[in-house]
Amino acid sequence: MKTRLLTASDIHSIMRMKDVLVAVETAFRDYGNGAVQMPSKLYLTLNQFNGDFRAMPAYVEGSAGIKWVSVYPDNPKKALPTVMATIIYSDPQTGFPLAIMDATELTNYRTGASGGVAAKYLARPDSRTLGLVGAGAQARTQLLAVTNYFSFTKIKIWSPVEEQIDALAIEFPELPIERASIDEAAACDIVSTTTPVRAFIVERGWVKPGAHINAIGADAAGKQELDPQILNDAKVVVDDVAQAKHSGEINVALSGGLFHEGDIYATLGEIVIGAKKGREADEITVFDSTGLAIQDIATARMLFEAAKREGIGYEFDMLG
Repeated sequence: MKTRLLTASDIHSIMRMKDVLVAVETAFRDYGNGAVQMPSKLYLTLNQFNGDFRAMPAYVEGSAGIKWVSVYPDNPKKALPTVMATIIYSDPQTGFPLAIMDATELTNYRTGASGGVAAKYLARPDSRTLGLVGAGAQARTQLLAVTNYFSFTKIKIWSPVEEQIDALAIEFPELPIERASIDEAAACDIVSTTTPVRAFIVERGWVKPGAHINAIGADAAGKQELDPQILNDAKVVVDDVAQAKHSGEINVALSGGLFHEGDIYATLGEIVIGAKKGREADEITVFDSTGLAIQDIATARMLFEAAKREGIGYEFDMLG
C-alpha cells in the first residue's frame, strides 16, 4: 500500500469551492448528529516568535486525520503565508497513512466554506450587499463561498492594506467590488470579519437590523473583532462551544463578563440538522467560527478521492 503526497500545487489543481462547501456542510451535519469524534484543539504558543501551532485531530465519515497548523501574523513581511498547515490523512480501520498533504489552501477554503454554510442558514435570503472587514486570504475564500449562495449588487471591502482590495477586484472583475470605510463595510446585509486584531474594530452602531456577521478572525484567546454589544443584541451561533469559549469571537466578552455561555443560541451543526431554527425575522445573527478539525478531515477526504481519480500527487512507500 502506498502513501500519496499532495503538494500545494497538487491541492490547488483540484480545489473547488463548490466541492468544499458540500464537504463542510456534511461535516457540520455529522457534528449535529453526534457522528464525529474531535478532541480539543491543542495550542503550542510561542510568544517569543509572535506565533503559535495548533494540533487538530478528528474522525468524520469513515475518515481520520490530524492537521498541524501554524499562525504567524508577521509572516507576510517575510514573504510567507500567515497560516501554513499539513494534514496526515489516515485509514481509520488500520491507521495506515493514506496521504500527507499541504493544507494551507485547504485551511483557507474550509474556513471560507464554513462562512458560506453559515450565511446559507443564517442570513436573510434577500441579502444583496456583502461587507468584508479585512481583505487577505481568509477574506478571499469568504467571498468565494458566500457568492455561491447570494447575488450581490455591492461588495464593500475595507482593509488597512488597500493593495489587497485592488488584488481582489482584479481577480474577480465580474463582482461589484468597491473600496469602503470600515463602517460602510460593517453596514452590509452580510459581513465577514477576517482580521487578527485584539481589540474590537466593528462597532454596534454600524450593524443594521437583519444583518448576518461571519466572525472569522478571532481564533485564539484574547482576539476579538466585534463590539460585545453586538453579541448581546444578536442570535449567536458557534461552530463548537468549547473552542468558541476558549478562542472564538465570544472569548473576550465571556472573560470580561459581558457575555455568558447561556447566551449562545446554538451550534451551526444543530441548525444544519434542524434541531434549532436558523434565521427568524429581522434579527442580527453572528456566526463565531474558530475552525474545526472535522472541516479539515472532511475536506481532506474529498481532495484525496479527487487526487486518486485524477492521478494527482506522488505515491511512495511510507513504511519502507
